[in-house]
Amino acid sequence: MTVFSRGARSLAVALTLAAAPALAAPPPGFTLSDDADLAFTSPDGATRLEQYMREGEDFDIKWQVWSRRGGEMRELKPEQGYPAGFRFTADSQWLVRMQKTGSGEQDLFLYHFENGGFVNATKTSLGDLAWAYFRSRPDTKSMKLDYHITANLVKGTEDAYRWLGVSWPNNRYLLISLSGEMDKPPKNGAVKGLADWKCRYDLATGKFDVPKMFAKGNAEALKWKIKR
Repeated sequence: MTVFSRGARSLAVALTLAAAPALAAPPPGFTLSDDADLAFTSPDGATRLEQYMREGEDFDIKWQVWSRRGGEMRELKPEQGYPAGFRFTADSQWLVRMQKTGSGEQDLFLYHFENGGFVNATKTSLGDLAWAYFRSRPDTKSMKLDYHITANLVKGTEDAYRWLGVSWPNNRYLLISLSGEMDKPPKNGAVKGLADWKCRYDLATGKFDVPKMFAKGNAEALKWKIKR
């Protein structure tokens, strides 16, 4: 039987504590927003999202989003210049970040619950993936939009968009709306802008499609204007 002295035991405890990784937390200078509208809680009540802000020189403002679950915190990257809105799926396994990126512009980021916390679910933003799908289609690939580029998440993730009269499986789809404008349309007349063009993202397969019910609305979303 090995007997350790009190000093040896104290040293062992100190070494163990030193080897343990420090718990993640917002870096110095970031303060928690006191705006209640910027805090979000998952449907199962286990995860709370908090938004922290740091103001630097020349109005250089940075925002970070941190998820708090039990005694641990994780940052939801990327850091941005504006606060964000969030929606969960009903099973609390998926999370979409609706992120303002500039004046009249917005992106979407997708997170999935893995290993005790939310992590980025795609290598690029969900908004960029939706726009790539838009540009891949023969009916929309010729549109060259310059500004006010927005990707919006249509409300209804919590109940699988039942308000639309659909019977899609729970926690399966995200409905995305795309809009944008052209700063300098061609002289011969061309698309002036895009308003509320919808596509659907399948969380199970990672693929996009356009359900037939949106065909008419999407055609109207392509606002053509002839330059006189």
